[in-house]
Amino acid sequence: MRIVSAIMLAAVLSGSVAQAAGAETKTFQSERHAFRMVTLVEGLAYPWSLAFLPDGRMLVTERPGRLRVVSKDFKLDPRPVEGVPQVVATGQGGMFDVVLHPKYAENGWIYLAYNGRGDGGHGTELARAKLDGQRLTQPQVLFRMEPKSSGGQHFGGRIVFDRAGHVFLTLGDRGDRDRAQRLDDHAGSVIRLHDDGRVPADNPFVKKPGAKSEKFTLGNRNMQGAALNPKTGELWTHEHGPQGGDEINVIRSGRNYGWPVITYGVNYGIGTRIGEGTHKAGMEQPLHKWVPSIAPSGMAFYDGDRFPNWRGNLLVGALRDEMLVRLELDGEKVTKEERLIRDAIGRIRDVRVGPDGYVYLLTDDRNGVLARLEPVK
Repeated sequence: MRIVSAIMLAAVLSGSVAQAAGAETKTFQSERHAFRMVTLVEGLAYPWSLAFLPDGRMLVTERPGRLRVVSKDFKLDPRPVEGVPQVVATGQGGMFDVVLHPKYAENGWIYLAYNGRGDGGHGTELARAKLDGQRLTQPQVLFRMEPKSSGGQHFGGRIVFDRAGHVFLTLGDRGDRDRAQRLDDHAGSVIRLHDDGRVPADNPFVKKPGAKSEKFTLGNRNMQGAALNPKTGELWTHEHGPQGGDEINVIRSGRNYGWPVITYGVNYGIGTRIGEGTHKAGMEQPLHKWVPSIAPSGMAFYDGDRFPNWRGNLLVGALRDEMLVRLELDGEKVTKEERLIRDAIGRIRDVRVGPDGYVYLLTDDRNGVLARLEPVK
């Protein structure tokens, strides 16, 4: 048994680690920049999210329920971080986002979104903890989606902090579309909390009888991309439509984003209309939409220095067609769309701009990779 264990450990170490020096490189030409894509790390099991630690290391979540550490020289530690929350990995559910507190250097808090078990099934939860070596300590559960249910889809799971220190968590409708219009149900909404889990007094439904006080919006289907606009400080999200109708929205207090009453998508397979059409008074129109769907996942505003001609653009990963979508913006209007690295790396699950100004990607695969986009001078 000891010999077998040693062989297995050697296989993990050799098969799951890639260094930048020997990594695969591909070169591409966009309308604004020539760039290369370098594979930094291989062997990640359905990676979902990426966060950058101040010392140059990276944290990567894996949907089956693990948190991994990547060293400054892009070596994947074979030991998952201990002490993570108990994760229910089923269907689309599992470990989702990882985000550092904006004052991480002072307080050390790391925030995790994941699928947790409770009465009636499971659903998205938010917790925070501190990293001590290879273990999370001082865990605190800040939010539990209610009610729980048994479905395996539409969990949301993105975390974003605003400039005032509020933390936002995106939630899906859990595959039960009518839940997204209910104020007494967390499903199909954006949640807004103080960083310690308290409900802000100015949340829009705090004083409404029967409503979930954590809710900031309603009428959202499944938001798997979220980012703070660096110019306005507002939260932007994108969400999956059904067959067609993927959306980008600017998230504002108390707004109803329409699902499933209005949508630009149709029922899968049969193509019939959903709800009442594409417009209704009192319901928001998307800033941008995709018909047919691109299955968006992961999103970041580019505000770095490595790609000066992309500055101010919105970068969106896509599971369908395995691509990165670059959107040029004029305020809240998309003026141009460019589709990059199509079918070159796999289904893109997350997009992040690193503190070094490079663009980092994670791919959704049993042998997922961490890759980096670098400009070609």
